[in-house]
Amino acid sequence: MKTQVISAKSQNAIQLALEILSAGGLVAFPTDTVYGLGALAFDGKAVESIYTAKDRPIEKAIPILIGDARGLDKIASNVPDMARRLAARFWPGPLTLIVPKLPTLPETVSATDTVGVRVPDHPVARALLQAAGPMAVTSANISGRPSPATADEVQAQLGGRIALIIDGGRAPGGIPSTLADCTGRQPIVLRAGPISLEQLLAAA
Repeated sequence: MKTQVISAKSQNAIQLALEILSAGGLVAFPTDTVYGLGALAFDGKAVESIYTAKDRPIEKAIPILIGDARGLDKIASNVPDMARRLAARFWPGPLTLIVPKLPTLPETVSATDTVGVRVPDHPVARALLQAAGPMAVTSANISGRPSPATADEVQAQLGGRIALIIDGGRAPGGIPSTLADCTGRQPIVLRAGPISLEQLLAAA
């Protein structure tokens, strides 16, 4: 497979990405942390191919990225009010919420009854997500190797394994998002990140 690289400034970048995603292909693009590798969230076979491209252990769930908070109901069921308040306060931004998933979401995204979801704070990522709908997205690297901050770094690791890289310049980088379980009475931080438990409790 030849991996195509297109500038995020190109007028047809999003359209090309949509065509590839609709055909079950994988697209890498910049987010507010690192470059992500994504497939349409409800295309189980495409999500499965993320694991293959990355040599990723199959038991590791893949988070869902959405273009805005309204997309939450497309992938989650019985969303707790607390989760909605946290989304309203911290999205777009570095907060991944664990919520009950829709039963129609493929098991390749998450084999449990929950799913992680986030709205990234990056214009290229959000433009793609608003056009494509929910996407299963993880870092665009071979598992165990450094997460890429540029399109060239994605190409070095995944070139020949994926269909398209959208080059949006260097990703801002930084630490991964705070991961918060929102299925109980109050948020529980499963992975520390830029947003503290104190901030979450104050907003919940």
